[in-house]
Formats: sequence, C-alpha cells, structure tokens
Amino acid sequence: MAQVQRTKIVKAGDWRTLESGWNTTFTCRFVSPAGAQIKIRYGGGWIFGKDSQKQTLDGVRTKDLKVGKASLVYARVQMKVQQDSEVTYLYIVEGP
Repeated sequence: MAQVQRTKIVKAGDWRTLESGWNTTFTCRFVSPAGAQIKIRYGGGWIFGKDSQKQTLDGVRTKDLKVGKASLVYARVQMKVQQDSEVTYLYIVEGP
C-alpha cells in the first residue's frame, strides 16, 4: 500500500475533480475544509453518471472515499467548496 499526501487548490462553485481512475483501487482521506462536500462520480456525463458516497466534511473527523477495482466505469473523486480553498488529503493506493 502506498500513501501520498496531496494538496490542491479547489475553486468555489460546481463540483471539482481531485482524482480519477478506471479499474483501480484507491482511497482519498479528507478532514477539511469544514462544510465542503465530497463524493464519487461514476460514469461519463450527467445522463449516465451516478453519484456515490456523498459526505460533508466537518473539519474534525476523517472521511474516506473508496474506489474499488470492481468499478467497471470511470470514477472521479469530487469536491464542492463554498469558497476557494487549499485542500490537503491522503491518497492511498492498494495493491501492487
């Protein structure tokens, strides 16, 4: 298992993609910013897409989004913030 801490600037407004993958297994672990929403978006587009694991960060408790290899469609870890924010999270890859 490999773990990498990543920091990205997330612009306020609509959902922003932080990570994406196809037929892979990874977890993104978040704590803040408080009030930010996180989710996984499966599929390609709004018509055939599906949201999963939608959560709201509280700035205190850890929240994980897990993408599994059983996902046969493209998966995107997304975040929506109320104001432009610098976001630091842990990206964890399982397997070889």
